[in-house]
Amino acid sequence: MIYLITTIHILVCFFIIIVVLLQSGKSGDISAAFGGQGSQTAFGPRGAASALSKATTWSAVAFMITSIALSVYATRRGGPTSVLGDIKSQPVKTQPAPAQKPVTPPTQQK
Repeated sequence: MIYLITTIHILVCFFIIIVVLLQSGKSGDISAAFGGQGSQTAFGPRGAASALSKATTWSAVAFMITSIALSVYATRRGGPTSVLGDIKSQPVKTQPAPAQKPVTPPTQQK
């Protein structure tokens, strides 16, 4: 089951990359910088969604679902462990402090 979800996840990743790269920019001319409608948009700012934008939306949903499924499977199978759990710690080498001369109290004169 996990191999099927992983395969679907990888295919969805490649599909998202291809679909996003095939899309053209929306209102990418100079008039878009100043708030005007660009010549690329025929239906205004809320124009009809193209097939590529719908494919992007559905593939993003599939990506999120497969990501959640893989993370749930990973936490149930392995449990909460640390990445550094298998590494043995070595004792810290410290240098001894230099020996200090004992402090002698000053002698009193009579």
